[in-house]
Amino acid sequence: MRPRSLIMLTTALLFGCTSERAAPQPENQAAALFVQQEREGYAPSRHRAEETFRADKLALGEIPEVGISPLPDIVSNMIIRTATASVQVDSLEPAVALVRELATRLGGYVGSSGIVTGKNQLRQAAIEVKVPAARFDEVLSGLTPIGKLESVNVTAQDVGEEFVDVTARMDNARRLERRLIDLLATRAGKLKDVLDVERELARVREEIDRYEGRLRYLKAHTAMSTLSVTVHEPMPVVGTAGKSVMGEAFTQAWRNFVVLLSLAVQSLGVVLPLGFIAAVAWVVTRRWRVAKQKAA
Repeated sequence: MRPRSLIMLTTALLFGCTSERAAPQPENQAAALFVQQEREGYAPSRHRAEETFRADKLALGEIPEVGISPLPDIVSNMIIRTATASVQVDSLEPAVALVRELATRLGGYVGSSGIVTGKNQLRQAAIEVKVPAARFDEVLSGLTPIGKLESVNVTAQDVGEEFVDVTARMDNARRLERRLIDLLATRAGKLKDVLDVERELARVREEIDRYEGRLRYLKAHTAMSTLSVTVHEPMPVVGTAGKSVMGEAFTQAWRNFVVLLSLAVQSLGVVLPLGFIAAVAWVVTRRWRVAKQKAA
């Protein structure tokens, strides 16, 4: 019995060592796969490899999934808010400074701005303000102290459904990517089959990048709201801002006199020839009448 027990124990130990050697650890699998793909020229970035390895461990339940908010809480805040407002002010430059200061005070920034101050034009400025979505109402109410609020238009676009759809598509694409990577790691068939798998893997990764970009766009535009403000001075009833009304009246009168004088001078080119022709005709007619009277 003793030799038989020793033989059974030795067999069990050998079987255990062989099983342990045949099933490498997930970390060794990920590292070996990354090195193999890097040598063959189609390896993903190390960041993507780490994400794939972490996703595999999450699927196996080896590490806890932390730091991810429940999807309903995220979707309920996926609203893109934009607004346009028109404000009439007494002076343009101080009002523009106040709008910039309002955006900075609320944790936002000025995206773009432009000022129109040309001759015979309404002095106005267009300012695009980006503010956190949570303080969107504050920036609207902050426009009232700047000047006379003429109009406000607010639009809201709910992108929660799109966010859920893109997230689901990206998760499916990631699962397909992991399956293709595993298939490449164990593929030992024809070269054409390997190339087909590589092309499909490249297509899936392109889709993942596109989905990630769209999600980043949705998150950025829902986190920051956009407000386009038009600030303008009142239209003057008479004259131009910064100039004397009576001075402009005398200037315009002098211009009218010069125009009239120039028209009179220009008319001489027509009046003089006609007058000369009329004078010659009168002289000829007079002489002809005098000659006729003498002849009678």
